[in-house]
Amino acid sequence: MSVEPVKVAVVFYSFTGNVTKLARHIADSAEKAGAEVRLVRAAELAPQEAIDSNPAAVENAKAIAELPVATGDDIVWADAVIMGSPTRYGNVAAQLKQFIDTLGPLWFQGKLADKVYSGFAATSGKHGGNESTILALYNSFHHFGGIIVAPGYANEALFANASPYGAAHFGFDSEIDETVLTGAAAQAERVVATAAALKAGRASVAA
Repeated sequence: MSVEPVKVAVVFYSFTGNVTKLARHIADSAEKAGAEVRLVRAAELAPQEAIDSNPAAVENAKAIAELPVATGDDIVWADAVIMGSPTRYGNVAAQLKQFIDTLGPLWFQGKLADKVYSGFAATSGKHGGNESTILALYNSFHHFGGIIVAPGYANEALFANASPYGAAHFGFDSEIDETVLTGAAAQAERVVATAAALKAGRASVAA
């Protein structure tokens, strides 16, 4: 009995590009782990003048212009969803939260349940809210009826990353270091492996 590849939606919002870099790395890592991946972005809500006033935001807007804007169909399609956000006062950015809020009708129909979910984040300061942002994402995933697969300390790479909740970068314009990137890849691989096991198990039961 053959089982289709795991479908992973990587949904993110990024203003200056750090979350974009993590999202692309996670999407690439999920593909290398055998998944079919959709990399999609939350729609921008910030006024154009706010973007134009920040050179990094201008560059990021250009870099992600070709990516599709996330829709509810991306979540329905996916077996696993990995969401990423910059921290806003220790919480999820309004742009990603707005997208999550639009999923209400699908939640009501039970179409968000029983999928694997995981999260990642970035902020300017080491203790600026990365963990609380990821945990805030998990609040929504619990309400969806999702199966949360956090990285934990499940292997050496994840232990070195020291982030049991999800991959996280801090720094305004610093490069994302290899420890974080390795941990993000391991998180993606764990999500794909878990979703694959669930998909195979469900197919076996249904057969």
